[in-house]
Amino acid sequence: MADTSEVISKIFNEFNTFLVNDQDTREKIRDAVRTLEQTAREIMTTLQAIHQKSGLSDVLSVCKKARDMFVSIQAQFKALQETFPAEQYYRYSDHWKFGIQRLAFLASLIIYLEGEKLASREEVAQLLGVAVKKEDGFHIDLEDFLHGLLTLANELSRLAVNSVTSGDFSRPLKIAAFLNEVDSGFRLLNLKNDSLRKRYDGLKYDVKKVEEVVYDISIRGLQQKNEQAAAAANTEG
Repeated sequence: MADTSEVISKIFNEFNTFLVNDQDTREKIRDAVRTLEQTAREIMTTLQAIHQKSGLSDVLSVCKKARDMFVSIQAQFKALQETFPAEQYYRYSDHWKFGIQRLAFLASLIIYLEGEKLASREEVAQLLGVAVKKEDGFHIDLEDFLHGLLTLANELSRLAVNSVTSGDFSRPLKIAAFLNEVDSGFRLLNLKNDSLRKRYDGLKYDVKKVEEVVYDISIRGLQQKNEQAAAAANTEG
């Protein structure tokens, strides 16, 4: 009887050791993720300048400032990777899933603003300082990358509205063309992930919102007036 009691005690002590170690690991991960999320908020605050006339007129400067902040993100991801065994990535991935989606959005926004193009998964991964393929270690899942692109679409629909307010009537047209291409790309995907499919359903509203802005610009002739004013300014110069 005593032997049985000792065996059971030993087994449960091992369980307890495992649970304590797991809890310690999760606490370290939470601390690392909190640091990442704080830097992400700072990057987002920096990029919010594009919704103001002053920031919109100097987009590349805003992007450079935000891009430079990703140096800290890369170091923070490296620190996060050191808190758990590489083979247990998916055991703990829920801790940073939202954060990496947000950072994928921020990286995609910078890349779009710099060159008016769709960011690739590889470009986003490079900016974050993580891998693309899971066999290469800490990486960005395809679904998280796609979540980032859908958030980008929502942010660009907002930018289209604010561009008009700031007197930039050409940007909404470019955003509309871009979002239509993104929408066409997503239509090619067989989305079985519930959260991703629901997020994709919101893309059509972003596209519609921007198309309404473009329509309003067109019927009011704002783009033509803008071009005429620019031509007149060049002539006077």
